[in-house]
Amino acid sequence: MTNDPLAAPGELELVRAFVNTRDLELGTERLETPADLDAFLGVSGSTPADLAHALEFREALRALLLAHTTGEAPSPDALATVTAIGPLRAAESLELTGDGLARLLAIVVTARADGTWARLKACPGRDCQWALYDHTRSRTRRWCAGAKCGARTRSRAYRARRSQAKK
Repeated sequence: MTNDPLAAPGELELVRAFVNTRDLELGTERLETPADLDAFLGVSGSTPADLAHALEFREALRALLLAHTTGEAPSPDALATVTAIGPLRAAESLELTGDGLARLLAIVVTARADGTWARLKACPGRDCQWALYDHTRSRTRRWCAGAKCGARTRSRAYRARRSQAKK
């Protein structure tokens, strides 16, 4: 059990960790080489093309998580990118028949079926977008840290309203 209040339950944590391999606030990237991708996914033999595909998949997942937070419909491009991963085979449970990204997709599909997928969100802070799991009973958590990202966003909105009022 982790002490991280933003951690997702079970295998869904792997999806959250995958999205968080890119830290927008710090400008860091944990998946810089195919070897980094191999180490994260527990596979071997990834190519630069596999890495590029994985990064595209990660950002599509982030877009879906932002849609969970904002309530807006996810972009068709994000949905197409996520569903292009495969192949999966339905049995008593989803069975992985592909690479490490297919395992992540199997986790997403399973989480969608068990109701935990919609609780995996991304902070809407434009310079954050950290993936988080909403443990609240009301399912209304939006920010990774309300005192940080929430305060920044509210301050920006206040300044924008104030500058519009002066015009």
